[in-house]
Amino acid sequence: MCMNKRELRLRCAEIRKNLTPEYEKTASESIEAALLQTREYIAAKTVFIYVSMPGEPETRGVIENALERGKTVLVPKCVGENMTAVEIRSLEALKPGAYGIPEPADGEAWSGGIDLAVVPCAAASKDLNRLGHGRGYYDRFLAGREIFKLCLCFDKLLCDVPAETHDIKMDMVITETAKMRRQSLRIEHICTHGVQI
Repeated sequence: MCMNKRELRLRCAEIRKNLTPEYEKTASESIEAALLQTREYIAAKTVFIYVSMPGEPETRGVIENALERGKTVLVPKCVGENMTAVEIRSLEALKPGAYGIPEPADGEAWSGGIDLAVVPCAAASKDLNRLGHGRGYYDRFLAGREIFKLCLCFDKLLCDVPAETHDIKMDMVITETAKMRRQSLRIEHICTHGVQI
């Protein structure tokens, strides 16, 4: 039976609530390693990336790696009903903002190009649909932009996701065991802790 988005968000919230710290840490490490090896990340000069909250794949290691490599790092900042991208040069620039999510305390909205957007999800599907948290910030921000869109998702939150016309499809979804890419929907299994999955 197909669930609607509201029902699916409730189910996913229950799943997230039951994720163990050990699972989140191990899965996040595998997801981070897979992300850092993608050609899109390696080539990107400007990276827009969410700052993770509990229950989401951890992104602070990726942010630090991008800063160390000299990439321009942008993170989301919610302003009313819209989201902007603001450059940071250190994780110390982040303070709790809208919904308690860490964001830049100040800074101008980025007006230049973005090569790669790394976005969170409540759930994602193998055919690259993304279920957000219901406020539409990322869909509005990404609409009409030429950006490679990469979603990070725990395997336990990978499921069938209903899509509407305004929903932005991802170019890639990475979990701890697979990378799903838009071209031909190829699924690449990744190596986790030395074991081929």
